[in-house]
Amino acid sequence: MPSDVFFADARETYGKNLFNKTAKLLKKLNLRDMVNAGDTVAIKVHWGEKGNTGYISPQVARLVVDAVRDLGGKPFITDTNTLYRGTRRIAPDNIMTAIENGFAPSVVHAPVIVADGLYGHDFVEVPVKGKHFKSVKIAGGIHYAKAMIVISHAKGHLATGMGGALKNISMGCASPAGKQNMHSDVKPSVDAEKCIACGSCMKVCPAAAISRRKDKKAQIDKTRCIGCAECVVVCPGAIEVEWESEASLLQEKMAEYARGALAGKENKCAFLNFATNITPDCDCVDWTDAPFVADAGVLASRDPVAVDQASADLINQSPWTPYPHKLKTPDAADKFVALHNVDWQPHVAAAEAMGCGSRRYNLVKIR
Repeated sequence: MPSDVFFADARETYGKNLFNKTAKLLKKLNLRDMVNAGDTVAIKVHWGEKGNTGYISPQVARLVVDAVRDLGGKPFITDTNTLYRGTRRIAPDNIMTAIENGFAPSVVHAPVIVADGLYGHDFVEVPVKGKHFKSVKIAGGIHYAKAMIVISHAKGHLATGMGGALKNISMGCASPAGKQNMHSDVKPSVDAEKCIACGSCMKVCPAAAISRRKDKKAQIDKTRCIGCAECVVVCPGAIEVEWESEASLLQEKMAEYARGALAGKENKCAFLNFATNITPDCDCVDWTDAPFVADAGVLASRDPVAVDQASADLINQSPWTPYPHKLKTPDAADKFVALHNVDWQPHVAAAEAMGCGSRRYNLVKIR
């Protein structure tokens, strides 16, 4: 059966700004049906790496927080520690990054909690009947919350083609160990002829798997590599991953983690996807590139599979921006494939197969 996906386009005018539209979408989600008085409610966001400006604003999170408070719920803003080196690897740095990016309790009207604890060790082994995992490592603060509302930035992604709600509840709700488990099949390599010996890859590698050869060029120790692919993100062009098999394996694993993140609150979750400022890369990077397509709008659903499918469809229908983005597969009909040469559909299809939702949807436009 198709799931309802409510949609507000990107055009704004008097009385119809982003916040007005988001408030209408929240009403359509019938939060009263999923939030009881006294319920702890995880407001899962991505508050962005330091230096990034593409993340969804804290004022949007405040709007969701207030809607939960009106129902008697106890909301908290949350995210997890990262696998890679950066400003969100351990909770003290992570929380300070959140505050510096605007997610202070005084702004969002809720506490800001790193869901997997000080070093990422606070997680629960959640059973899943998956192809790759018998259980998945879900952050304790998210697992034990009674309900969850997920605010996601729909955009491109190097490893999954697209990032949306499913990326936010799989990679985003996993402990660092879980993130590593998902990435374990990703093994990048260095093209020595293209390497300019800048050292950027060595700085971001959390496993110290990259060293310099005698000629100063980078080399990767595959026995130490944990597959996080951060080197690929920062490299000017010498490090790539052969995605023919790795991308689909990663995405299948993500679907199993998404199933684990929803466990115990399957009917008590809601999802907001912002298909605006649609950038090529994840908000995990410490920069924000120009958007590659025009804004589509905001989508809302109780179904994470449907909301991601609808987001991807709308983004693919949006016109390219005039910015000179380098397309890996210029002739591809799908914009995400053209951008990264990675098909985003395997993780959405796998999540549907795992019982996370349906790819069939009814798009309900609101005014």
